[in-house]
Amino acid sequence: MIGELAALGTSLAFSFGSVFLTLAGRRVGSIVLNRTRLLFAIVFLGITHWITLGIPIPLYAEPHRWLWLGLSGVVGLVLGDVFLFQAFVWIGPRLSMLMMSLVPIFAAFLAWIFLGEQMGWVQIIGVLITLGGVVWVVMEQNDANKAENPNYARGILYGLAGAIGQASGLILAKNGLGGEFSPISANIIRMICAAVVLWIIALLQGQAKETVQIVVNNRRGLLFIVIGAVFGPFLGVSFSMLAIQRAQVGIASTLMALPPVFLLPISYFVFKERYGWGVIVGTAIAIAGVAVLFLI
Repeated sequence: MIGELAALGTSLAFSFGSVFLTLAGRRVGSIVLNRTRLLFAIVFLGITHWITLGIPIPLYAEPHRWLWLGLSGVVGLVLGDVFLFQAFVWIGPRLSMLMMSLVPIFAAFLAWIFLGEQMGWVQIIGVLITLGGVVWVVMEQNDANKAENPNYARGILYGLAGAIGQASGLILAKNGLGGEFSPISANIIRMICAAVVLWIIALLQGQAKETVQIVVNNRRGLLFIVIGAVFGPFLGVSFSMLAIQRAQVGIASTLMALPPVFLLPISYFVFKERYGWGVIVGTAIAIAGVAVLFLI
């Protein structure tokens, strides 16, 4: 059961990570959060890479891997995460991570278009079930949240944009993951390329010094960023690699799609969100759709 437990650990790690990144984003802003989170993520992943593979950065990787994985990092971690982190700020981690449950669906759709991968009728039914569950949750909360949160609709759209960015990043990464190349190596390449692009943009916009000052002057925000980076790229990614290695991919993928479920009580107590049974049922339906997509 090590693989299954690791998959559950992945969901828990990403759930807690999203909470701390939400708290950090509300203190320092989503752009500053993404820039600094990537730096800490590279450090933690570099340590993991060093321990497991004997070198902190996979400089031995072929140029084509750096190209495709680098593009994947820019699309998924620069564009996708900018939208996701702003969604954290506007609608909180629970709804944002529910939007992230659509990543496998967007990835399957993009793989069908660009890679020629086929989906059977069962997978299509799983897609429709997940979409139905997500729409149910969004509509269930729409009336109540519209009055309280003027950014609710934009937060949902940003969450969807983040999911599309993540899915696009996965499709691009597939071109750089051929053979026996380590997923940890692939992930740190993505992180490095994304961080380089983000900080070059910050330098060109004259915001690099301001970013550092914002983080240094907000110690609690910095603490939240570090904790979020530990739970996400370090523990979450490490557990996910172990889960894929030691459990069936379908079971692991389904268990790793549970953050929206774990975030129901967390959001209730930490962020004081209030929701009815319809939200719980809709979330369960969305996760059931992911299970159909991967298990059948």
